[in-house]
Amino acid sequence: MHSARVTGASATKRRRRGAASASTRRPSAATLLAVAVLALAAFAALFPSVLATDNPISGTDAPLAPPSSHNWLGTDAVGRDLYSRIVFGARHSLLGALLAVAVGLVVGTLVGLIAGTRGGLVDTVLMRGVDVLLSVPSLLVSLSVIILLGFGTVNAAIAVGVSSAATFARLSRSQVLSVVGSQYVEAAFGSGSSRLKVLVRHVLPNSLAPVIALAAVQFGSAILQLATLGFLGYGTPPPTPEWGLIIAEARDFIATAWWLTVIPGLAIVAVVLSANQLSRALRKVV
Repeated sequence: MHSARVTGASATKRRRRGAASASTRRPSAATLLAVAVLALAAFAALFPSVLATDNPISGTDAPLAPPSSHNWLGTDAVGRDLYSRIVFGARHSLLGALLAVAVGLVVGTLVGLIAGTRGGLVDTVLMRGVDVLLSVPSLLVSLSVIILLGFGTVNAAIAVGVSSAATFARLSRSQVLSVVGSQYVEAAFGSGSSRLKVLVRHVLPNSLAPVIALAAVQFGSAILQLATLGFLGYGTPPPTPEWGLIIAEARDFIATAWWLTVIPGLAIVAVVLSANQLSRALRKVV
């Protein structure tokens, strides 16, 4: 009787663990909504002419028009359709953020990989440089790089990527240190494999999962930083549509045309929150 009770209890625990793991694997409604928002934003970035209704550059004779059936989100101070400018602005904001994340991911992962595997003086020098970079506000680092490289979407993206490389480097180093000390890596070295082969085949693939999850968070952060640089005038030059620049051009009309700042701001918030939600979902998986 007692053994039957124990067996039943253990079976119940197994079912509960299976149900918990199944619910963990099943994406939540928030995650699905985040994926849908990011997919729509990516489609707008890749094919803006499919979604846009007007030319985002040329103005009309209806400046500061409120939202209507013709201009769904109204027009700006020179009569340009706000909806079309937001759609075309997704290309500069999202592709710029993607480039920034790629720069930070590649540079930071490489620094963390070298520091974690070499150790000693190399590790000390690289990590002290990372500490210095982390101690400086990321916006100040981005502005310094832009001053050196010049204005423009690509240069702003590179600047944001440089400012985020230190975060990737620190996480990558911690993951590399945990992987390097594992038994299968020691066995790979013991079998006569070269250092480069072990790093590429074993260390790097097994330390990338948390770094990829961090990249999703940094993608949202990069959008915010690029919008900030555009708002300050250090990003994409006018009249090119870019989300931060759109808000900057409309800040003098907040009292009379609120939609010019609120709606682009909501677009930024939606994409950033979706990227953060996707990152949380990835961290649960990895």
